[in-house]
Amino acid sequence: MSAQQLVRRWAWVGTFLVGAGLYLAVLAVLTDTGNPNLFPTMILLGALVVPLTFVTFAAGRSGRWLIDGPTLGGCLLFGGVVGVLVAGLLEYDAMRRLGTLPMVGVGLIEEAAKLVVPAVLVVFFGHRYRTSIGRGIIIGVAVGTGFAVLETMGYAFVALLQSNGNVGAAEQTLFIRGLLSPAGHAAWTGLACWGLWRFVTAPTGRHFAGFLGMYALAVALHSTWDGLGGRITYAVVGAISIGLLLYGLRRAQRAELGQTRREPYADPA
Repeated sequence: MSAQQLVRRWAWVGTFLVGAGLYLAVLAVLTDTGNPNLFPTMILLGALVVPLTFVTFAAGRSGRWLIDGPTLGGCLLFGGVVGVLVAGLLEYDAMRRLGTLPMVGVGLIEEAAKLVVPAVLVVFFGHRYRTSIGRGIIIGVAVGTGFAVLETMGYAFVALLQSNGNVGAAEQTLFIRGLLSPAGHAAWTGLACWGLWRFVTAPTGRHFAGFLGMYALAVALHSTWDGLGGRITYAVVGAISIGLLLYGLRRAQRAELGQTRREPYADPA
């Protein structure tokens, strides 16, 4: 393993330590001074540290499909914003017309909304991003992470308002949702993009059915998570989600290595 690969593999440790240090520093100053101007910084860092660490961890366990920083950041930002906007609009319209929206409906809408940006990348930039299933999985994880971060920030802000500015209430929300987000939105979108990229790299009826199956699996995991709740549900669904995601990354990496070994040697001269 080269030095660059070693740095990539363990970059998540540095990401977590720096992010956690910054969050604790902001929290300490906020607690000491009571300056409300620090609330947005605390909410942003609290919602971002663990999910960003997970994205770095997943990207470091990829093969040759290293995604550049701007692309990864763009997936986090635009994927999250577009996903939240589309999901919020569709859920609002559905609840207005139907009166209620079951958890399965929420799962269907949110998992579809998070696929908007990956689908755009496939359609308009396919020559660049369609080359590796592993790259698609990482893009899905980044988009799901962006969605989770914005959602967590919203819940933390609401908790802060409802508690009349109690920092502890917002901190608890940030801790629970931030800690669980890698096993939730990030993993589910990664699984859906696993199926999507398998189809776009080899468009067959079997792979299209596989994509629909992976999307249905993401919706089922999402609906179970929201519908049942509780520590046991989070533990079981989270373990399944993370386990399947890591399995997909491992399979993609092995396929990439196998392809590399089969490529004929080309003299650079």
